[in-house]
Amino acid sequence: MVAKFLLKPYHRLSFPLSPSTFRLTPHSKPSSVLFTITSRAAATDITQLHAAAAPLPYGPSLQKGTIPSQSFKDSDQEEACEDALDEASFARVFRISALRVPAKDCFALESRLRGHLLNWPRVCNVARGEECEKLGRRIYGRAEGDGERLSGVLYRERLAETFNSRGFVNFRNLAKISRPKRGKKREVNEKRDGNREGGVKRNKFAVVEVIEDEEREGEDLRGLLGDEFKGRRWRGSTRLLLLDDRYAEKCLEDLPEAVKAVFKEGERDGTSSIELVSCILTLFYDYWSMNEILEALLPKGMIVPSSFETVGHIAHLNLREEHLPYKKLIAKVVLDKNKPKIQTVVNKIDMIHNDYRTMQLEVLAGNHSLVTTVVENGLRFSVDLATVYWNSRLATERQRLLSGFTRNDVICDVFCGVGPIAISAAKIVKRVYANDLNPQAVEYLEKNIVLNKLDRKIQVFNMDGRRFIKSLFASEKALSITQVVMNLPNDAAEYLDAFRGIYGDKPKGMMHALPVIHVYGFSKAGDPEFDFHERIRIALSEVAVQVEMRRVRLVAPGKWMLCAMFTLPRIVAFARTTAFKDQI
Repeated sequence: MVAKFLLKPYHRLSFPLSPSTFRLTPHSKPSSVLFTITSRAAATDITQLHAAAAPLPYGPSLQKGTIPSQSFKDSDQEEACEDALDEASFARVFRISALRVPAKDCFALESRLRGHLLNWPRVCNVARGEECEKLGRRIYGRAEGDGERLSGVLYRERLAETFNSRGFVNFRNLAKISRPKRGKKREVNEKRDGNREGGVKRNKFAVVEVIEDEEREGEDLRGLLGDEFKGRRWRGSTRLLLLDDRYAEKCLEDLPEAVKAVFKEGERDGTSSIELVSCILTLFYDYWSMNEILEALLPKGMIVPSSFETVGHIAHLNLREEHLPYKKLIAKVVLDKNKPKIQTVVNKIDMIHNDYRTMQLEVLAGNHSLVTTVVENGLRFSVDLATVYWNSRLATERQRLLSGFTRNDVICDVFCGVGPIAISAAKIVKRVYANDLNPQAVEYLEKNIVLNKLDRKIQVFNMDGRRFIKSLFASEKALSITQVVMNLPNDAAEYLDAFRGIYGDKPKGMMHALPVIHVYGFSKAGDPEFDFHERIRIALSEVAVQVEMRRVRLVAPGKWMLCAMFTLPRIVAFARTTAFKDQI
């Protein structure tokens, strides 16, 4: 006979359980998990398939245990298409042993036997029994600690017990008036998901089944407890202590001395109610991590795409050529394992070639909206990845750049995009002049400025970067600019020639601090710093340029993104050129 046990988080299940059900609380709470009850199926042992391979590490693995032959799918599940992920194929069954102990002794025994209990990730080693709770609700209208509202009779009895000189201390209606109900929206969502088959299926996590010994079954309790208790022996409130998988299917004589001592103490006192039982632990698709699922899905030896960029609710993948035949499956796993934060999975299908720096993206899973909101440095940015550029991986570099600004600075952001640097700098500096060639980016920039209430400190321009530099420094604003940011790594160095002669019409003897320029660029050379420095010298037509160079990140094998910081040389700023005035 098989008695079923349930692994679940602290919140109460929204569907009925069998009388012999146990629930387990994971150490680290999974994201909104509900676990279904399934019958134990005949299984295929896969441990033998990996016997010749290297020894597997401790803990659960998709290469261990057995594969259930029956499907764990819902009865109304539709036929899977060729790109659909068969979640039932990731169920694994493990044989373990457990101690059935009285609830009152569980805490002491857990601390005493901790070194011999199951120590698997996200699986607690204590299962909570619900047999007595089922009876408690049936007879008394409640069960201790189950979160149920008391029946009317018991509620009046509790009020009578708590009555004193101040009146009724705990009064339900007064409590409802004095403060709003906590977690109301969450309870409604949980109830809705629990009533839907799809919600139950989506949240199943793991199931424990206890294999009962027919000879140890007690008297028929159907007359007292109902048909669900046919042939069961009443044990009261109990817990399961799951032993380490090393002790699976072992008799009492083969267990460690600490476990034997527990049984001996109970026999000596004559009140032993501890039992050694055999269990089956089934781990479902939702238990396994993203990397474990992908490693099992992809061909052996293929690199697992375990990292991706997150932009709001969008996961941005950069899949290799070898991953493209499996792109739908990879996206489905990424979406499942990162909900609810991730709602859309996209893949970049081409390099950035256009002047607006927009990417060609393919939606692989989730909703098709590419408009999202990103929170960075406490500010909100509205972004449409289909029409503007955004790179979350540069958040640390942007923070480093901002740390060098002061409240007396005036910033000129030549290639601002939707404003991650310009808007963040406006919280620190005196004034910001922000420009971008892409009209869609300028539209989102203006929206983000209003969204963050910084419209008084930022002036927006929509023009070519070279023309913007020359027109801005030809105006009366030129002498106030202290910092220039040029974050266009692919082409920014080529725009440095616009700074030659920007003060050509002003007297050379004037004492004024020249702006500090921060320019970004890519380099594939063996010495990227030297290569980028040479390009800066060529653009400025000046050899003696003191540059402070740093590597930002490795964007591809052998391709570095660098940031060069230097003060604009006086000889460059005051160079005489007739072409400059003609262009203005």
